[in-house]
Amino acid sequence: MENIENQLSQLRLNGFKTSWNALAETRRLNELSLGEGLEILLQAELQDRENRRFERLRKTAKFRYQASIEELKYDATRGLSKDLISTLATGRYIANGESVLITGATGCGKSFVASALGHNACAQGYKVAYFNIQKLLQQTKMARLEGTIHQLFNKISKTNLLILDDFGLTHFEKQHQMDLMEIIEDRHAKSATIIVSQLPVASWFDIIGEATIADAILDRLVHTSHRIELKGESLRKIM
Repeated sequence: MENIENQLSQLRLNGFKTSWNALAETRRLNELSLGEGLEILLQAELQDRENRRFERLRKTAKFRYQASIEELKYDATRGLSKDLISTLATGRYIANGESVLITGATGCGKSFVASALGHNACAQGYKVAYFNIQKLLQQTKMARLEGTIHQLFNKISKTNLLILDDFGLTHFEKQHQMDLMEIIEDRHAKSATIIVSQLPVASWFDIIGEATIADAILDRLVHTSHRIELKGESLRKIM
């Protein structure tokens, strides 16, 4: 038995080993046929790998909140549709490279909804990145100075779901407009993007600033988008 456990450790079959030990401790090993035992052990290994992959993806994403779809509270007066969330939970919008635009006043739960959708994407095996948009554009500025901008853009483009929070809090500098355009262009119809903003979508044109760039960015984001427009007073006040 000890030799088997050592070999499982060497092969890094952690789920297999944990389940093997549990079966041995409960003396079920002798009650199962070879096929039955293998099925249990292999299922345990697959589940362990899925759990570890989810944890890796979740940590890499750097979500603002630890949230889940199951925690969302649906209230028609707040503008959160269970039907829409159920549709998004399938992940088809990610596979189709569509956008999700979440708007609403400060504290109404926008970032929590975005984080929940992001966690759900990680559980489905997608690579997710969560950014405050100002911090992301600061990164692009530093990357240009360091000569690593192409690597950064390439890394972002390979992310299945990009979540940009706090969109529109400040106007964009010229280079920031260009950087945002390149990020959105790289993702158009290939990878999904969630934009979170306190401002209604109708205001985004003015926030971006440059008419030609604003047209190009919004054309790629808006027409295939799913809209979540949250209403009501701040949940922080309610709590």
